[in-house]
Amino acid sequence: MKLSEFARVLALFGLAAAAAMAQQPSPATPAKPAAPPPPALAPVTAPENNLGADAVVLTVGNLSMTRAQFEVLLAALALNGRPATTPAAKRQVAEQYAELETMAQEARQRKLDESPEVKQMMVIQGDSFLANTLAKKISDDTHFTELDLRSYYDSHKSEFEEAKGSHILIRFKGSSVPLKPNQKDLTDEEALAKAQDIRKKILAGADFATLAKAESDDAGSGAKGGDLGTFKHGQMVPAFDQAAFALPIDQVSEPVKSQFGYHIIKVTSRSAKSFDESKAQIEKELKPKLAKEAMDQLKAHTPVTLNDGYFGKEQSSGPQTLPMPAPKK
Repeated sequence: MKLSEFARVLALFGLAAAAAMAQQPSPATPAKPAAPPPPALAPVTAPENNLGADAVVLTVGNLSMTRAQFEVLLAALALNGRPATTPAAKRQVAEQYAELETMAQEARQRKLDESPEVKQMMVIQGDSFLANTLAKKISDDTHFTELDLRSYYDSHKSEFEEAKGSHILIRFKGSSVPLKPNQKDLTDEEALAKAQDIRKKILAGADFATLAKAESDDAGSGAKGGDLGTFKHGQMVPAFDQAAFALPIDQVSEPVKSQFGYHIIKVTSRSAKSFDESKAQIEKELKPKLAKEAMDQLKAHTPVTLNDGYFGKEQSSGPQTLPMPAPKK
């Protein structure tokens, strides 16, 4: 779930930092046991541990949250159609809440919560609006010189390159590309041999588009003679991208292997935007990057502690594959 989506849920139920702080005992009165979530918000699976309702499961800077307080947030999410019942899902909610609360605390330090406009919106949206106000201010205060933009362009020229080309795909066993009706599921060796044979036919004078329509396992581009339209650097899977941007114009590549199968590639043109053409794009891309860096620095200086006894140990996600994009129409 993105931070903006999470913030909307918190605003809807009025459960941001105020929800946690409302249950904090006053220093002048004895602490009372935290009340369980209201019955209407009950469909949240209890964690498989022995932590009590008043055990602190999350701290963010100067705010701490007990298990009972945190489960109020979980119940609100469940009621809004976003249940988080596994330790990993709860950890994700806690991390996103911590990010929101970190921003809200920094906004208060900058006294952004003292302006009349912000006060009025906070009555409605709470800390989510305060956090978003800080994010907008950081973005608005981010400016670039011509030298900044030029430096980025010179060190990222490949990002402004694009190519126009076609391909013929021959799939093999294990490919996520579906088999055609009555088609044999080729082994890696059989698929490579077929791709090499098709390339020989093209070099001998056969029409690339005709063979693509007849032989390509990429149904989308195959119906258009293998045409992929225009694509940018990094838009295709790595092996395809590397070959397409190195291949001489109008030459037919050797079979290029990816997780989808073997590609026979032909690039008909390649171009790169000039610095002047790219300036607006660079600034548009740099602003959120630098704003995120500034917010990451804030988070790095705001201590956040998650109770592993409640959330479980953090697990890293496995590597993700970059899918081959659908051809442009």
